[in-house]
Amino acid sequence: MLIFEYDCGESLSQEQIRSMGSIPPELTLAERMEDLVLGGKFKVLPSTDQIKELQTIIRDKATSRSDFKFVADRLIRMVIEEGLNQLPYTSCEVTTPTGCSYSGLRYEKGNCGVSIVRSGEAMEKALQDCCRSMRIGKILVDSDSETHEARVVFAKFPDDIANRKVLLLYPIMSSGNKVVKAVKVLKDHDVPEDHIIFINLFCTPNAAQRIVSEYPNLTILTTELNPVTPNHFGQRYFGTDHVD
Repeated sequence: MLIFEYDCGESLSQEQIRSMGSIPPELTLAERMEDLVLGGKFKVLPSTDQIKELQTIIRDKATSRSDFKFVADRLIRMVIEEGLNQLPYTSCEVTTPTGCSYSGLRYEKGNCGVSIVRSGEAMEKALQDCCRSMRIGKILVDSDSETHEARVVFAKFPDDIANRKVLLLYPIMSSGNKVVKAVKVLKDHDVPEDHIIFINLFCTPNAAQRIVSEYPNLTILTTELNPVTPNHFGQRYFGTDHVD
């Protein structure tokens, strides 16, 4: 369940707000979020001041590319770390340097990452920093310039991907077209839907509703639900917009 808080001084009812002649956009957004039914597999990172600041810097058109990349990497690391919490663990016993026994946890083997090129490649480093031995596949999904229909250009996965848990990486989900197509390709390679964990930074409510409707067993992690996503992310991160 998402909780939105607004500091407007005195607390007003919806009826009182409407009687004032206009509804602040934030409240309209909150009302729209309350209507979303996304299920327990759609998870939004708890909004903290730190996360909100990072999201603000990414959205600010005045942010330099070096600052943008630095902040984006921090936010990516946060959602990647939470994504790793969704992977299976197994109990283990280790011996400490003092000779004591410690009951702990260890990753189960059989995980991999798949980035949706190109923006998804921005998330690969954070994943490999956390899991140095994890293999990463790639999938390129392009959109038709006229129909905007997504089509797969190429896909390269580990040979045994059907037996692995998959962390699917893509930072921006506006319409959900590319992600829907990427998940379909993974399923065509015999990856069970409930073995896919989609890791995302920014997502629109429409895209969230679509992906949940089409793939109800897919686990989804994001940092924000908002009707407007920073679609300049890939250009700014990789420096292809010639702005600094």
